[in-house]
Amino acid sequence: MAYKHGVYNTEQATSLTVPIQGSAGLQVIFGTAPIHLAKDPAAAVNTPKLVYSYKEAVEAVGYSDDFENFTLCQSISACFQVFNVAPIILVNVLDPNKAAHVTQNQAESCDVVDGVVLYDKKYVLLNTLAVKNGSATLVAGSDYEAAHEDDGSVAITLLSTAAKEASSLTVSSTSLKPSGVTAADIVGGVDASTGKETGLELIRQIYPTLGMVPGLILAPGWSHTPTVAAALQAKTENINGNFNCSCLLDISADSDGAVVYTSVKGAKEALGASSAHAAALWPMVAVGEKKYYFSAMFAALTAYTDANNADVPYESPSNKDLRITATVLKDGTTVALDQQQANDVLNANGVITAINANGFKSWGNNTAAYPSTTDPKDRWWAVRRFFDWDGNNFIQTYFQKVDKPGNKRLIQSIVDSQNIIGNGYVARDYCAGYRVEFRSDENPVTNLLAGHLTVHTYLAPYIPAEYIENIREYDVDALESAIGGE
Repeated sequence: MAYKHGVYNTEQATSLTVPIQGSAGLQVIFGTAPIHLAKDPAAAVNTPKLVYSYKEAVEAVGYSDDFENFTLCQSISACFQVFNVAPIILVNVLDPNKAAHVTQNQAESCDVVDGVVLYDKKYVLLNTLAVKNGSATLVAGSDYEAAHEDDGSVAITLLSTAAKEASSLTVSSTSLKPSGVTAADIVGGVDASTGKETGLELIRQIYPTLGMVPGLILAPGWSHTPTVAAALQAKTENINGNFNCSCLLDISADSDGAVVYTSVKGAKEALGASSAHAAALWPMVAVGEKKYYFSAMFAALTAYTDANNADVPYESPSNKDLRITATVLKDGTTVALDQQQANDVLNANGVITAINANGFKSWGNNTAAYPSTTDPKDRWWAVRRFFDWDGNNFIQTYFQKVDKPGNKRLIQSIVDSQNIIGNGYVARDYCAGYRVEFRSDENPVTNLLAGHLTVHTYLAPYIPAEYIENIREYDVDALESAIGGE
């Protein structure tokens, strides 16, 4: 031991732990993308792609206004072209290695015009092009260059003299076949022999690989099918064994669901939308000529609302500008709901919609669990999300405390740190109350011997002011005072 003579300092770890903040409304979006336009199509299959800009999204999975075939593009457009909110995570399930997801284009003769061959096939994977001049196979990069045109065809620009002088060339290829994707591809699974995960099973990889916790899970263009809706709801709880989030479900705006608002309740029940972690939405929305499944736009609005509130999901996106031009059915027919219809038939049955009140607004605060539950933490969309977000933050913040000695200092550190965080929420009006306690009745000695410590958090996120009433009464005394006689 060193011989000490003088004045010395020692330091110990700070007992108050700095919270780790994530993106409260982080969207994880599942669907199909035009990966034939992506920078690296092979890397864009069943792999979560974290993107922060429209450019990154296009490079990662491609982009097309053909929302029906390429469903991920709805969310790319809603997030980056309508609301300008980021980041998002995109998961494309359209797989060129699946026979059902591609079309083999047989060899055909194509005319050479001014050194260019226009190959009129859609969704062509450029690395599958086989271009021949007679029996000679041309080499990409030295004999020709190929690029997708705006109309979906492929322009093959010839570089070698022999190819330019030919009157025609023979071309074959492989094209993507988005119509071959099924709900089972979105739901996904785990390969028993390789352990490879696909579809919604990839939600497990988000935190381990990206260090981010999902806030919203959605699959616009697919969530209106019962199998996908069931899988989405199942994936919102116990992600990685401990995290929770929310999902968005579209109720079909066609004959398979509801074409009139009075049929929406039955369509919601047929979809199986019943989770407190889900929001059910009807109908579809449009921006000009573009039609979006409501979930794509509502997710962008929710994330945008969070981002404008210091990334804290305490405020409901209801009655916020949707930035759309119409609410529509799948065939494009306009839906014109008034407030009473939206309230009495949709909101009253746990469905969020949109109304035109000097501009289209999202309208509704209830989760899909309503009216089956009236528990505030499960009924209200904003309250449910705050509970999940706060719980996820607690897990991330105090993970570093796991396996440390379970003594009074550790317990006090957690309680004090979380109470300081909670006091900050209350001071900023994020919630009405927040306190954390370590209670002896919840920590019996049998639990302590098993290494199990329990703290109890009491929190009260504000309930949306959904109903504001003004009681009015004729004031007879005022009239008498104004005009009454002596």
